[in-house]
Amino acid sequence: MKNSLLFEVLAEPKRRLILDHLRQKERSVGELVALSSLSQPGVSKHLRILREAGLVGVRKEAQKHLYYLRAEPLAEIDHWLEPYRRFWSDKLAALERQLDEEE
Repeated sequence: MKNSLLFEVLAEPKRRLILDHLRQKERSVGELVALSSLSQPGVSKHLRILREAGLVGVRKEAQKHLYYLRAEPLAEIDHWLEPYRRFWSDKLAALERQLDEEE
């Protein structure tokens, strides 16, 4: 998936919240509903979008569908951000030096 589409999927705060919950462990739709302020149809809609983006996988256990985080697409974004991270690091290091000099 292209980075621009991943950014679009990740721009939605509720999807990021779902990913945060899945980062801890795999969860069912019911668990995600209980952890968020979303309805079951709302959670299901966001999970579908996250699945289509490759950010979430699902496995069936008896009658339950368990969703889990797939971090591979996030690695693509991390790689894309690397040149910018260096920019931030340099600026933060300069700020730290400035603050140290003022003390």
